Amino acid sequence: MRLVGPAGEQVGVVRIEDALRLAAESDLDLVEVAPQAKPPVCKLMDFGKYKYEAAVKAREARKNQTNTVLKEIRFRLKIDTHDYETKRGHALRFLAAGDKVKAMIQFRGREQQRPEMGIRLLQKFAEDVSEVGVVESSPRIDGRNMVMVIGPVKNKAEAKAEARRASQRAESKAANEAAKNGGAPERVDTSADKAPMTQSLADLLPDGLRLGSSAAEADKARAEKEKAEKEQAEQAAKAAADKAAAETRRAEEAAKAAAAKPAQAAKPATRTAPAPAKPAEAPKPMAVPKPTAVKPAAPKPAARPKPAAAPKPAGKAPAPGAGQKKPGAAE
Repeated sequence: MRLVGPAGEQVGVVRIEDALRLAAESDLDLVEVAPQAKPPVCKLMDFGKYKYEAAVKAREARKNQTNTVLKEIRFRLKIDTHDYETKRGHALRFLAAGDKVKAMIQFRGREQQRPEMGIRLLQKFAEDVSEVGVVESSPRIDGRNMVMVIGPVKNKAEAKAEARRASQRAESKAANEAAKNGGAPERVDTSADKAPMTQSLADLLPDGLRLGSSAAEADKARAEKEKAEKEQAEQAAKAAADKAAAETRRAEEAAKAAAAKPAQAAKPATRTAPAPAKPAEAPKPMAVPKPTAVKPAAPKPAARPKPAAAPKPAGKAPAPGAGQKKPGAAE
């Protein structure tokens, strides 16, 4: 038999006894890998490790195995521009993911008499998605519909691999940035003194405009100060005028009072007789309570006895004069 070493090197044609001895010395298994060859080929390997690696490869192959899906997009012949752009975006996403796209135009009524318009629309659609898809089936009439199939440029496995590589690149970029920052996110320095917060818009203006605004504020403050001083002066003048008017009024009242006093002194005093004192009113006598007359209760008359009932006669008595004849009656 032809013997192959564990690293794939050719040992040569040896007897089966020598191959078994070499496998026992190297603590490996003797595995026949090509029984149909002449002479048969055997290899020294760890058979358990070989089976494990084969299972891992099969699992990876199943994981990467993808099934292409046929996505369908429907149009109308009078589709609007915005709706067409939306459908085109869906088709680009499907083709980028490795799926096929079936574009279908639905005809209604007299639209079936203008198939060339549907062909032009599908050709325009194929040109718009030519970056990620190629036409696999040209437009054809299927009843009232016109159908065209577009296949992806990259199959689904390649699209998944590319997406995986893009995510790995993004992760590595983020890791590099974190390493540059010392393994920790950059912190914001809050130890420096900051200007106090204010609600004035002047703090957000540039320096030139801020100077102009400060000058305007100074002029405004000066005008307000002058106005306040003017109001204070007016109030002081008004108070002085009110005080002078009050003093003049008091002086006039004092002069009038002084002029009225000699006239009262010249007038003789007239005696007035004292008013006679009113006699004290006599106290009113207290009202004597009226005696209440008590009427004697009248005696109730005694109840009269009821007359006894007369006994009824046994027989009916004849009426008086029944047997006598009336005078003048015929005999």
